[in-house]
Amino acid sequence: MADRVHPGGDSPPATAPPAAATTTAATNSPTKPSPPPGTYVVQIPKDQIYRYPPPENAKRYQKYSRKNRRSCSFCCCLCWILSLLFLLALLLAATAGVLYLVFRPKALDYAIESISIKKFNLNSTANPSQLTTTISPEFNVTVRAHNPNSKIGVYYRGGSSVAVSYAGAELCAGALPAFYQPAKNVTVFKTVMVGEGIRLSRDAYLGLMGQQRTGEIPLGLDLKVPVRVKFGSVKTWTLTVKVGCDVAVDKLGVDASVVSNKCRVRALPWKSI
Repeated sequence: MADRVHPGGDSPPATAPPAAATTTAATNSPTKPSPPPGTYVVQIPKDQIYRYPPPENAKRYQKYSRKNRRSCSFCCCLCWILSLLFLLALLLAATAGVLYLVFRPKALDYAIESISIKKFNLNSTANPSQLTTTISPEFNVTVRAHNPNSKIGVYYRGGSSVAVSYAGAELCAGALPAFYQPAKNVTVFKTVMVGEGIRLSRDAYLGLMGQQRTGEIPLGLDLKVPVRVKFGSVKTWTLTVKVGCDVAVDKLGVDASVVSNKCRVRALPWKSI
């Protein structure tokens, strides 16, 4: 019996179905880039990822963390201090407002009632040909202090100063007495001021001589007095009252008369004598 031999072209290829399957799988699924040889890909859930600074930056991280903590502490402390200062300012403003409404404070009033001048004889001690003239005058000044307040008293304390000047040059200096001035009171006190070895320039000497002939010599009188103000039964801390007076006299003698005077008063909330 003869064997049947099938022609080669009629038998189906054995590898055709696997090739088709491979093509279908490549078409349906996206291609992923393959990692380079020698590497590993580890997948970790996001909730298990923790961040730590690398060892070379650990000291720098700690340094910045300490700085941030110190900065926060400083900011908190500064905010507390500013809040306390603001609260204190509000309390002081409220207290000042209450005191003003209750006591209605008024400024003190000062005036120069009389001036007696000794040892200021320009005719006998001065020489117009010289550039300077040396004098040692003595001033006896009477000051009138008026407290117009109805509920406020004033304690004049020690350590005051008073000076007389001409054209900006001080002629003599002294001090005021210490006393208490009650409300609605007028107090007249005297003070003696002495100058030693005062040198007058030639221009000042000639100016004094000319103004003495006209009968109006301008002088300046400055007072600095430490006081304590009494509001009812409460006394304040020591503050300074400054008084500046522009005074004019008719002559430089014992019987000199005050031609005009005008005083300005300024109170400072601290002691600066």
